[in-house]
Amino acid sequence: MNSMKRHTLAVLVDNESGVLSRVARLFSGKGYNIESLAVGTTDNPAISRITIEVLADNKQLDLLCNQLRKLICVHSVKALTPEHAIRRELMLIKILSGDSVQRNEIIQIANIFRASIIDVSKQSITLAVIGDETKTEAIQNLLQEFGILELVRTGMVALERGQYTIDEQTKEKGEFDYGKNILREFSETIM
Repeated sequence: MNSMKRHTLAVLVDNESGVLSRVARLFSGKGYNIESLAVGTTDNPAISRITIEVLADNKQLDLLCNQLRKLICVHSVKALTPEHAIRRELMLIKILSGDSVQRNEIIQIANIFRASIIDVSKQSITLAVIGDETKTEAIQNLLQEFGILELVRTGMVALERGQYTIDEQTKEKGEFDYGKNILREFSETIM
């Protein structure tokens, strides 16, 4: 019996307007809530990488991956396994720091979690924390007692460990590749 759990998907897409909207609509149209979403360009400015975290069982995950592969703007889709993936998010957190004692306590907590102090004023300290959700949640819980003024999280980004990548050499061949080759052959015959 498959149970619902958090899955991380890495998706390479065209870096064009409207692509993220098409991908997000696919999830909402199927009734899935995206738990985390991070998007950025890759080393190729024409390609963006989307990291999506979604709650699904294994059968639903396969369905989502196959549906993503059918989108023309999608180059590659890979479900990352937790034991072979490096997952990180960035959290910026602004904490109220009333006096020097509180400020020192906040700095000690930041040092323990290897957080960077990125801004200091008389009333607040802003930290940048990079890690998985257990690390960011743990520091957030500790800093709660000082008073959190603002908090923002980027969403999870992930890469596979070792030599494995999502690029052309290791990706799964899907309908997109077949369709791309047919379009290329068609355009060569009409030129």
